[in-house]
Order: sequence, then C-alpha cells, then structure tokens
Amino acid sequence: MKKLSKLQNIIYMAGALLLLVGAALYITRWIGAFYLYTIGACCFSVIQFQARYEGKNWVVKRLRRQQLLGALCLLATAVAMSMNTFHYGFAQRNEWMFTLCVGCVFQLYTAFRIPAELEKEGL
Repeated sequence: MKKLSKLQNIIYMAGALLLLVGAALYITRWIGAFYLYTIGACCFSVIQFQARYEGKNWVVKRLRRQQLLGALCLLATAVAMSMNTFHYGFAQRNEWMFTLCVGCVFQLYTAFRIPAELEKEGL
C-alpha cells in the first residue's frame, strides 16, 4: 500500500472521527450531525481513494475493491441522510442505516484482512 503523508493521515483520522460522531449524533435529530457526518465521510473516502495498492497480489486487490465499495457506501449514507433530513427523494425514513451498516461491514472486514495479507506478502 502507498504510504500516506502526515497531512493525509490527519485528514483521514479527523474524517473518521467526524464520521463516527456525526452518525452517533444523527439519532438525536440535531441538524449539525448530518453536516459532521458528511464532512467526515468525504474526508475519509477521499483519502481512501488516494491510498493505492501497486502490488500484484490479487487477494489484496480484491480486498482493496471491497474497501472502496465500503467508502462508496459511506458516501451513499450521506446522501440518504440528506434525503431524510431535508425530506426529499425516496429515502425519507431510516434507509441511511442500511447503507451505513453495509459500509461499516466492508470497512471493518478490510481493516483486518488487508494488513494480514500485506504481512504474508512481506510488506
């Protein structure tokens, strides 16, 4: 995996923290929670898209695609939250919970599997 710079690591961690706080506070129906989540999801996803894998291991490539799919699910959650918050579109109830759960499962799975595969590869 391509190493992230110090600034990218800070943005990544801040995005993850905002994402977590925004999702937890969204249950309270505070409008700011939607903005916290959206900013966090954008920061988190952008940095994940910038981190590249240039190796030849097909298992890591597959896991990387799953990780990016999880990032897209987190962004889709922000869209569903906006539909719920501002009452437009088709997702006006709690559909955002589904995309959030799917994204979290992908992120959690790949967070453990990618380092294990890279360790096997010797990186």
